[in-house]
Amino acid sequence: MPHDTILLMITAASLGFFHTLLGPDHYLPFIAMAKARNWSAVKTILITVVCGFGHILSSVVLGIIGIGFGLLVNKLELFESFRGDLAAWFLISFGLIYFIWGARKAFKSHGHSHNHFLGAHQSKTETLETSVKKGDITPWILFTIFVLGPCEPLIPILMYPAAQNSTFTIILVTFIFGAVTILTMLGLVMTSYFGLSFLSLKNTERYIHAIAGGTICLCGMAIQFLGL
Repeated sequence: MPHDTILLMITAASLGFFHTLLGPDHYLPFIAMAKARNWSAVKTILITVVCGFGHILSSVVLGIIGIGFGLLVNKLELFESFRGDLAAWFLISFGLIYFIWGARKAFKSHGHSHNHFLGAHQSKTETLETSVKKGDITPWILFTIFVLGPCEPLIPILMYPAAQNSTFTIILVTFIFGAVTILTMLGLVMTSYFGLSFLSLKNTERYIHAIAGGTICLCGMAIQFLGL
């Protein structure tokens, strides 16, 4: 195997690992939602893998389109940056809405003394609670956000072997980057999932939805404003 190909494989694996590790949006939303929604380990794994696959596939498709039309890397990276901003704002919005809903739910469960706080919003809250009970839509929301979210390091990696006219190397590099990214996501999510199961959170159980929403909102803000 050529030395350049081996170097690209190592680069793809390294970037896949550190890109995921340093990006809290790759794991914190799953950890927060799994705890708040009481997802089983199997469901958490499935949702994480599907979202991770969608996250990578969207950038692969964009990269292939760019290669096919001969677009420059900086143009593709500019579009990826736009997608990143869009995904971050969706994450912030989803987290904020979920936080507000969770806070209302917590205050409502505290007792009838807080009914005046709910006031005009009570019927909307009950409607949301009914829809949540009928079906958990949060996995689909997360999937949509992750499809929008870019894999910034992937396109530059793809462009080099494309310039060398090596289809095999493109497939190999994409597979390695994707596999390492998803495995790192799974490792971080499931380590936290099982770790949290040993903690007693009875005192905060009533606020678990608000905490989850706040965590996701802060995660999105970190991505948007701190560039994580």
